[in-house]
Amino acid sequence: MDTETSGCAEDLTAWMVRYQQADAEAARALIEALSPPLFRFLAGQMGDREQAEDMLQEAWLRIHRVRHTYRAGEPVLPWVFAIARRVRIDNYRKRRRIGKHETPVERLPEAARGTTPAARGPGLQTMLAALPEGQREVIVLLKVEGLSLEEVARATASTVGAVKQKAHRAYERLRALVSRSDGGVE
Repeated sequence: MDTETSGCAEDLTAWMVRYQQADAEAARALIEALSPPLFRFLAGQMGDREQAEDMLQEAWLRIHRVRHTYRAGEPVLPWVFAIARRVRIDNYRKRRRIGKHETPVERLPEAARGTTPAARGPGLQTMLAALPEGQREVIVLLKVEGLSLEEVARATASTVGAVKQKAHRAYERLRALVSRSDGGVE
């Protein structure tokens, strides 16, 4: 999580309350503080910067429309990430519907030379992409965004136990991926 957001939970709450009261400065402060972690959350799932930017904009539109539902005193981050998660799910469903109508290509173009990953193993994005959606989401929120187990549980509408289980399974899968890339035996 950014140092800006980790050190200012009280600021986020105060800004959100003022934003609910139509304070433009508070809205600007929230957008500046929360857009970078929200973008990382959305881009980490997509891998496509342009789609992540579109989803970030959609997330802020939804936050604006439902800002009256935020309860003063509650943590802002789980509330915001829950909205961003719904935006991501809706975007996925939309892409799937569109994908059903696209014509598949019979032969894929050859990859450009020099695009093979370095000998050190797969990158973070590649490894995260290998995880099931639920596990990837939990790892991104816990480790990239720095949310607590309780905050991740709220953001994903699940229990702390379910978050722990998904994280544990994700860690096991990531260890196996690293082991394979190092030539180790699973």
